[in-house]
Amino acid sequence: MSVVVTGATGHLGPLVVQHLLAGGLAADQIVAGARRPELLADLGVRTAAVDYGDAASLEAAFAGAETVLLVSGSEVGQRVAQHGRVIDAAKAAGVRRVVYTSAPHADTTELVLAPEHKATEELLRASGLAWTILRNNWYTENYVGTLDQARATGVILTGAGDGRVASATRDDYAAGAAAVLLGVDHDGRVYELSGDVAWTFDDLAEAASTVLDVPVVAKQVSFDEHRAILLDAGLDEGTADFVATLDADIRRGDLADATSDLRTLIGRPTTPLVDGLRAALSS
Repeated sequence: MSVVVTGATGHLGPLVVQHLLAGGLAADQIVAGARRPELLADLGVRTAAVDYGDAASLEAAFAGAETVLLVSGSEVGQRVAQHGRVIDAAKAAGVRRVVYTSAPHADTTELVLAPEHKATEELLRASGLAWTILRNNWYTENYVGTLDQARATGVILTGAGDGRVASATRDDYAAGAAAVLLGVDHDGRVYELSGDVAWTFDDLAEAASTVLDVPVVAKQVSFDEHRAILLDAGLDEGTADFVATLDADIRRGDLADATSDLRTLIGRPTTPLVDGLRAALSS
């Protein structure tokens, strides 16, 4: 079995490669792809140039592969076209299956991040390829910056109210992806992947207090207050709107669904919030 992992210079891709190797897949059966493949030498596997905007690079990288892990792109507004090129190139190269990292409940949620993921899922379903969709909830590591601010101020500012986040670590999600890539009977499956526990921002503040060894509290603000504070802090309007909207989405419950899918795939509990934050801060 040959597997291509795209986005291998990002945060998730290299961890997937490590789990594939740990799971027994030979290094010569793994291709790590990125725009700058020279940065991938330390992974110990084959490498290839993969540019979501360059169909020729995609087809060349996918040649001979059975499965492609399509790690969703980071360029908001361009992802549907980019992902479509990946899917088309996989078909042209004779790939059998594409595994895609999507967003939680992408086909039904109002989550600000979801529309491009929903559109990609639709392209994948219509492609004629075998597919598996991994709908990753939030990453615990996304709150490292929040903890850095909390260390200085003792406050976690949020507009999420009593909303909950069922986060897991990148390593948890990478282990889940590797389990699907190495396993069988995953074709046509949609996995809602999350941490075992959906936590509130009061819980996040408590975890921050433990990890940082300083008192931290969560301070609730309205959407407009949150946006104004972010703008005053120097964020551009687009970023401020996104951050404030995401907290409003959390307040509505869009990241609260803690399922058993991830722990079932990886065969263990997901990493607790405190442990995930501690590891992220020390890395």
